[in-house]
Amino acid sequence: MQKESKSNRFIFPKTPTGVDGLDEVTDGGFPKGRPTLVCGGAGCGKTLLSMQFLIKGITEYNEPGVFMSFEEPSNDLTLNVKSLGFDLEKLKAEKKLVVDYVRVERSEIEEAGEYDLDGLFIRLGHAIDSIKATRVVLDTIESLFAGLDNQAILRAELRRLFHWLKTKGVTAIITGERGEAMLTRQGLEEYVSDCVIVLDHRVIEQVSTRRLRIVKYRGSTHGTNEYPFLIDADGISVLPITSLRLDNEVSSEIVSTGVPGLNTMFEGGGFFRGSNILVSGTAGTAKTTIACYFAAEQCEKKEKTLYFAFEESPQQLVRNMKSIGVNMEKYIKNGTLQIHSSRPSLNGLELHLLTLRKLIREFKPTTIIIDPISNLTLVGSEHEVRSMLVRLIDMLKINNITALFTSLNKQTDNLRPDLAEESVSSLVDTWITVRDMEGIGERNRGLFIVKSRGMGHSNQVREFIITSNGIGLLDVELGPQGVLTGTARKSHQIKKTISDIKLQNEIDRKDREIARKRRVLEANIEALKNEFESAAEELSILKATEELQEKLASKKK
Repeated sequence: MQKESKSNRFIFPKTPTGVDGLDEVTDGGFPKGRPTLVCGGAGCGKTLLSMQFLIKGITEYNEPGVFMSFEEPSNDLTLNVKSLGFDLEKLKAEKKLVVDYVRVERSEIEEAGEYDLDGLFIRLGHAIDSIKATRVVLDTIESLFAGLDNQAILRAELRRLFHWLKTKGVTAIITGERGEAMLTRQGLEEYVSDCVIVLDHRVIEQVSTRRLRIVKYRGSTHGTNEYPFLIDADGISVLPITSLRLDNEVSSEIVSTGVPGLNTMFEGGGFFRGSNILVSGTAGTAKTTIACYFAAEQCEKKEKTLYFAFEESPQQLVRNMKSIGVNMEKYIKNGTLQIHSSRPSLNGLELHLLTLRKLIREFKPTTIIIDPISNLTLVGSEHEVRSMLVRLIDMLKINNITALFTSLNKQTDNLRPDLAEESVSSLVDTWITVRDMEGIGERNRGLFIVKSRGMGHSNQVREFIITSNGIGLLDVELGPQGVLTGTARKSHQIKKTISDIKLQNEIDRKDREIARKRRVLEANIEALKNEFESAAEELSILKATEELQEKLASKKK
C-alpha cells in the first residue's frame, strides 16, 4: 500500500478498469496485483467486461494483457468482440496481447487419474513473461474444473491458482458462473478473491436490465448498491449515480424561452441557466411546441441541444415544426441539435438515464429536452420513477445543463397530479402549466406560471395561439365574468370596438355642436360689437355737437 502524506491514511493501489463509470463505483479500479472475481449468469456480460478491461489497459494505459479462455476458441472470441471495435489481431501482432484457448476434456482427466494446475501455470506464466503482461483474464473457471469431482483437490487447486496469480503480481479477472445457493458454483472463489463483482441480467415486465453489484472489496471503500450498466457499440458503461449532494454551482445568467410573450412573464426575461423547467398539461396544449421553440432558440445562439423524444420520430418532429415556422432541420445539419427518439419500453428506467449520461459526455450539450417524462411511468413502478427522475435532475444540475421536461396530464376530475408531474414538480426550478380553456362551444389554450424560483413572474393566465408564424401570447382581456378567451374575446373586442365607435361619433357630434354654438356666439359678439361701436359713435357726435353749441353761446355773450 501507498501512504498519503496529507491525510495520514493508506491508499489502496488500484488498476483502472477502462469501463466507463466502474472506476467511480470501485473508488479507482480493481485491486492492483490481486485477483478479482466477476460472476453471473449466462449472457450478463462477464466475458465482455473482462475483454474491455484488457483492451482499455493496452490502449489507454499501455499495460499488456493475457486472455486465457476455457470456453471459446481464439478465432470465435476475436470475431465476437470485433463488432465493438476491439481489434484483437492487431494487438496480438503488436505483442501487447496474448489470447490463448485451453481445452479441458473430462474424459482425458478421468484417464489420467490425476489433476493439478502445474501445466496451466507454466502455460500462463510463459504468456505473461512473453509480453510482460500486467493484466490477466481467466474465462471461465467452471470449465477449468469441469472434470473434477474431488472437492478437496478442487479447493486446494483453487487456492494455488489465486496464490500463484498474486505471486506473479498481475491484476487478474477470473470469471465464474452463478451458483444456486452461492455466488459461484464452487463457492470458494468468492472467499479467496480480494474483490467480488456480481453481474445480473433480469427481465421485469418485458423490460431487460443489466445490473452490477460489488459484493466485497478488501482494503477499499466501494459502492454497495446495484448499478445498472449498458452494453452498446462502445462496450460496457456503468451508471454509478445513486445519490448526490446538493452542492452544485448556480448561474444568474438568463436564457430566453424562445417565445417573446413568455419572456415578458418572467421578471428576468427567461430562465436561469442550469435550471430545470417543467411544462405540464393535457394532450394538445402545445407542450412539444413550446419545447421546440426553446430548443430552436438555444440552437440559434450556437448552444448544443439534446432532444429526447418518446412519442415522435425525428423526421415527424422536424416536419411538424416546419408548419409553425420552426426549421429544426438546419440545426441538425449544423451540429447544434441532436434528436434521439425511442419508445420508453426500449430500455429500463436506469438504462435511459445511463444513455443520457453517456450522450452528455459525448455531445456536451448545454440544453436538454425530454419530451415527455410522463411516458417513463410505463416502464417502472412509482418508487423507481421517482428515484430515476431525482437522479436525472441532480445529474443535470451537476453538469450545469438547462433542462426542459414536458409532462402529459390526464383529463380527469381528480385534482391529484400525475405521477411524473408529482415526482418532479417540487424539484424543478420553474413550472409552467398549459391547459384547455373551454367556452361557447370551442377550446382555447391558456398558459400560466406556477412557480419560478429566485425570479418574479406574472400571475396572469395568458391565452396563446399557434399560427403558421408560430406562438403568440395574447394580452389579457377582462370581461364581466373574468378573463375572456377565443370567441368570447373576439365578441368582447367587437362590442368594445362598436362602443368606441359610438363614443367617438358622440364626441364628434358634440364637437360639431360646440363648433356651431361657437360660431353663433362669435357672430352675436360681432353684432353686439358693431352695435356698441355705432352707439359710441353717436354718443361722440352728440358730445361734439354739444361742445360746439357751448362755444357759440359763449361767443354771443
